[in-house]
Amino acid sequence: MFYYKYGDKFLFSLKDNYRYERLNNIPDNLSELYFLYQSDRDKSKKTYALSDVSDIFMNEENLDMLKLKKTYNEIPESIAELIHKRKVKAVNTDYEDYEKCFYMQDFRKSKVNILALGDVGSTLLIGLKLLGGSAISSIGIYDRSPEKIRRWEYEMNQTVYPFDFNAMPEVKGIDKDQLFDCDMFVFCASKGVPPVGSEQSGQTDVRMVQFEGNAKLVKKYASMAAEKKFKGIFAVVSDPVDLLCNVVLKESRGVLAPEQIKGYGLGVMNARAAYYSKKYSKYASYLTEGRAFGPHGNDLVIANSMISYNDSISKELTKLTVGANLEVRETGFKPYIAPALSSGAIPIICTLEGKWHYSSNYLGGVFMGAKNRNLPVGLEIEKIIMPDELFVRLQATYDKLKKCL
Repeated sequence: MFYYKYGDKFLFSLKDNYRYERLNNIPDNLSELYFLYQSDRDKSKKTYALSDVSDIFMNEENLDMLKLKKTYNEIPESIAELIHKRKVKAVNTDYEDYEKCFYMQDFRKSKVNILALGDVGSTLLIGLKLLGGSAISSIGIYDRSPEKIRRWEYEMNQTVYPFDFNAMPEVKGIDKDQLFDCDMFVFCASKGVPPVGSEQSGQTDVRMVQFEGNAKLVKKYASMAAEKKFKGIFAVVSDPVDLLCNVVLKESRGVLAPEQIKGYGLGVMNARAAYYSKKYSKYASYLTEGRAFGPHGNDLVIANSMISYNDSISKELTKLTVGANLEVRETGFKPYIAPALSSGAIPIICTLEGKWHYSSNYLGGVFMGAKNRNLPVGLEIEKIIMPDELFVRLQATYDKLKKCL
């Protein structure tokens, strides 16, 4: 192992490929450390949080990074302790400007801007307004309709606690060219959700119907983000989130790092799995031991338990969860309230607060949903002891997402 110093930052690597000041070891009692590695930038993140010693010795970024595995490689105890405390940031030197990543992002209240105030965007706005006081300093809103902007600015700023008028974030109408003057940009624009009843024509995954139109929309804003050299999080809420995240990455032309882009769709699938797990006792283990993985759609993977995984029960619960979208539509209404809150507002606030949540993140060339959190040290996707049967399902979903690119 090789140790370096760059300014006031301490670095280490498995290979002696860097021309920094060489050290014999790293000092004790460091509050941050940086691990240098090189991996194909077309298939790897720029940075991420080291969460396990095994990360140091991985050969490539892929689905195996979801597995909590034993490693027989020994590293200095001081580095292992920093990894355990989430104080080590992995920095991919295949990116030309990697040295700009030698910093930790402190938690602070964030400025959030929302694009489009349709059913989803307006409901998400309500959620952020009511729940985001501890994480959000202000919410900017933009829509093609000036009347919608004025209406929601009026309504939201007249929503207050009785005697604590500053407890919730202020909502401000903004111009289009101000959309990326923020810490998080939330894309809620859509070419149109298929009307109620269209699922009866044989197209059951109404989310995928929206891809072509929404891809054209998101390209415009990805290009705008690149032009603005946007440094915040590009949050995709419109369907299908996983595929649209890939569109954003491609259209940003290398300006946005993969870990800056997050897709918010899996949260409601977790919520729907929890709903059925409360309703039917055979699925109850999901409430304390289960996990959701994959896209917000037909290739979703629900695991009933990570402790006592049952493949058939997990597949039953997955089927119920995927079909919940259609059950709502059968009532004669479009299902947007739970998605806007459980996939959008709530996990967005969790992201800003560094809490565990469900969203889609870049993993070896594709965006795929899993439990994760954003820490000062970077993105951490949960590693967990993985049952073999479950991993087969995850691999199939992962491969399908790759084929869609």
